[in-house]
Amino acid sequence: MYTSHEDIGYDFEDDPKDKKTLKPHPNIDGGWAWMMVLSSFFVHILIMGSQMALGVLNVEWLEEFHQSRGLTAWVSSLSMGITLIVGPFIGLFINTCGCRQTAIIGGLVNSLGWVLSAYAANVHYLFITFGVAAGLGSGMAYLPAVVMVGRYFQKRRALAQGLSTTGTGFGTFLMTVLLKYLCAEYGWRNAMLIQGAVSLNLCVCGALMRPLSPGKNPNDPGEKDLRVLPAHSTESVKSAGQQGRTEEKDGGPGNEETLGDLQAQECPDRAGHRKNMWALRILKTLSWLTMRVRKGFEDWYSGYFGTASLFTNRMFVAFIFWALFAYSSFVIPFIHLPEIVNLYNLSEQNDIFPLTSIIAIVHIFGKVILGVIADLPCISVWNVFLLANFTLVLSIFILPLMHTYAGLAVICALIGFSSGYFSLMPVVTEDLVGIEHLANAYGIIICANGISALLGPPFAGWIYDITQKYDFSFYICGLLYMIGILFLLIQPCIRIIEQSRRKYMDGAHV
Repeated sequence: MYTSHEDIGYDFEDDPKDKKTLKPHPNIDGGWAWMMVLSSFFVHILIMGSQMALGVLNVEWLEEFHQSRGLTAWVSSLSMGITLIVGPFIGLFINTCGCRQTAIIGGLVNSLGWVLSAYAANVHYLFITFGVAAGLGSGMAYLPAVVMVGRYFQKRRALAQGLSTTGTGFGTFLMTVLLKYLCAEYGWRNAMLIQGAVSLNLCVCGALMRPLSPGKNPNDPGEKDLRVLPAHSTESVKSAGQQGRTEEKDGGPGNEETLGDLQAQECPDRAGHRKNMWALRILKTLSWLTMRVRKGFEDWYSGYFGTASLFTNRMFVAFIFWALFAYSSFVIPFIHLPEIVNLYNLSEQNDIFPLTSIIAIVHIFGKVILGVIADLPCISVWNVFLLANFTLVLSIFILPLMHTYAGLAVICALIGFSSGYFSLMPVVTEDLVGIEHLANAYGIIICANGISALLGPPFAGWIYDITQKYDFSFYICGLLYMIGILFLLIQPCIRIIEQSRRKYMDGAHV
C-alpha cells in the first residue's frame, strides 16, 4: 500500500518485558497468527481498498450536488486523511480496550458512516457522515489489524505484514469494480447502503483478533479482585452455616423458638450481605476500569509526547517533510483519474479496465519485487528507496502529457510499481531513528501522511476550478515532492560536512 498504512508494525503496548512473556506462546509465528494475517488482509481490502476506489463515487457526487471539484474532493480526502491522522490517538483506545474491542467498534462506526451518507442532501452532510464518521471508524478498525499482526509475529513479522498489506492492491481492484457496478445498477445511494453492509465484515475481522492470553494475565488487578470476591463470599456463607450448626448443637432440641428466630434474622442478613457484595464488586470493577484507562493514557502519552529527541534528528525531520508531499502525489490520481478519463473521452476504455485498477495490481508486484531487491546483500535499501521515489515523481510530471488510454495506462503502471517502495518504509525508518523509536516515529509519519491525504485532492480540485485543467495540480505536487526528495539527499551531505568539520577542529586543537 503506502507509507502510513502498510507496514506500520507499531505495537502501542510493545514493551521488552511483554515480548519475553509472549515468546514462548505457541501461537507466535504460527497457529492462530496466520488468522491474524487473514483478518488484516480483509481489513486492508475493506478499508484501504474502498478508499482508493472513492474516485468512482467522487464522479457521482459531482453530478448529484453540482458543487466545485475542490469542495467535493474534501469528502474523499477527509475520509482518507482522518483514517491516518487519528492513528496515534487510536493507540489510547487500544491500550485501554484492547485491539479486538477497538476493531469491532471501528467496524460499526465505519458501517454507520456509509449508511448515513446514503441519505446525504448536500456535500456538507457528507463531510460529517462519510469524511469524519467513516474515516474515524476506518482508523479504529485498521490500526488494530496492523498491531495484532506485529504482536503475533517476531521472526516472520516482515513477511506477515507484507502479505496482509497486499490486501490494499486487491481491495482497490475489487472495490473499484464493485462500486462501479453498484452505482450503475442501483445508483450511488443504494451502492453506499450495500457498501455499509459489506463494511460490517470489519466486525468479523475484529472478532478474529484474539488476544494471546485471554483472561489469564496474573498481573491484571481487575482479574485478581474478581476472582477473590466469589471465594470470599463462599467462605462467609460456609462460616455462617458452621456457626448455625454449632449453635444448634449447643442449644439442643429444646430451643426451637431460638432457632426459628435465628433463621428469621438470617434471611435479611443474607440479603444485606448480597447487596454489599454486589456494591463492592461494582466498586472494584470501576476501580479496575479507572486503572486501565489511566495506564492506557500514560502509555499513550509517554509513547507520543515523550519523543522530543526524534525532532532533534534533522534527517527524521526531513523525512517528515518528504512524507507530507509524497503521499498526496500518490492519492491524487486515485481520486481524480476517473474524471480525467471522462474529460479525455476515454470512459469506454476505462470501463473495460480502470486505470486505478492498473495502479493497484502493479503496486502489488512492485512491493514484492522492490522488497526482494532491497534484501540483496549488495544493494542499499536507501538507494532502492530513492530510485523508486524518483521514478514516481517523474511519472507524476509525465501524467498530464498523456491524453490516450495506452499512454495513461503505461504511466499508471509506473506509478503503481514505483509506489511499491512503501514496503521499505519500516527499514528506512529504523535506519533513521533506531528500533527503540520505530513505533513512535511511525506514528508521527502517519500524521504527516494523513495531512497530505487530507489536503492533496482538494488542492487538485481547487486548481482545476481556477485553470479548468488538472495539469497544474500534478506539476505543483510533483515539484513539492521533488523538494522533499532533495531534502532527504541534502541531509546526509550536511552530516558528512559536519563530521569532517569536527574532525578538522579536533585535529587543530591537538
